[in-house]
Amino acid sequence: MLYTSIDNKKIKDLKKLGTKKYRDKMGLFLVEGKHLVLEAYKTGHLKELLLEKDELFPLSVPTNYLSNNVIHYITDVESPGTVFGVCEKPDSQEIYGKRIVILDGIQDPGNLGTIIRSAVAFHADMIILSPNTVDAYNSKVVRSSQGMVFHIPIIGKDLYEVIPELQKQQYKIFGTKVTHGKNIKDLEKSEKFAIIMGNEGQGVEEAILDLCDEYLYIEMDERCESLNVGVATSIILYELDK
Repeated sequence: MLYTSIDNKKIKDLKKLGTKKYRDKMGLFLVEGKHLVLEAYKTGHLKELLLEKDELFPLSVPTNYLSNNVIHYITDVESPGTVFGVCEKPDSQEIYGKRIVILDGIQDPGNLGTIIRSAVAFHADMIILSPNTVDAYNSKVVRSSQGMVFHIPIIGKDLYEVIPELQKQQYKIFGTKVTHGKNIKDLEKSEKFAIIMGNEGQGVEEAILDLCDEYLYIEMDERCESLNVGVATSIILYELDK
């Protein structure tokens, strides 16, 4: 079917997927571009394919077509593509795996996207987001992740509840801290661990750090006070993957 009016209920619903509240309510999110749509398709998350009129991109899922004015209505980029996908969010909140990344208050979508890519690259099993972390299914996060959002479980949890729960399951909890920490290169690796990375400006909340088993830091030139949280997470995950 070809949709040409922005007043159509389906189109208005697609537009509302730009908000976290509606994404959570429907369990769906929208992706744009052939690469992201293919990643969604390969992992079984793609539920509907949306193409600009006359675009050819054959995938074995329900397919509908959009006029140019509708595409400009539903997108959040200035120069939209011609291929979109409605994707299903994973609904499991189960914690599993041996390597977990916990994020406390990450606000920048680009940083979260980078962390997701690195988590997949360096074999993390799961990402847990605090309630005040940017939504993993925000369109900017999904784009920044280059589709890796489809390749790792990402769940939201209250960190004050989940950290003791992980410790009961014999996970070692590493907090990131510039002072009084252990150099990541000297860290004795644990079979089951979780690392906690904090907000871009404030770091990990002090009360959360108090729950950790050990602190770690990245040794670097003293002229550089800190690293971008996406870069820091990538380095730590790389070191722990050796």
